[in-house]
Amino acid sequence: MPREIGREDVKRMVAAGAQLVEVLPANEYAEDHLPGALNLPLRKLELEARETLDPSRPVIVYCWDSG
Repeated sequence: MPREIGREDVKRMVAAGAQLVEVLPANEYAEDHLPGALNLPLRKLELEARETLDPSRPVIVYCWDSG
């Protein structure tokens, strides 16, 4: 079930093996993203998630919009 988490939770979960997914378009992902984050643009998320993500690990989806 989706839920909002804070920065410390993200750090803890990534250290424990969670997958980070940035959903902005590829050009914006290339400009800036969290270390280790995968890029699955929102428009492609549903189609590519099953092929890309490990279903046995938690997933953290985020959108870094500096504007």
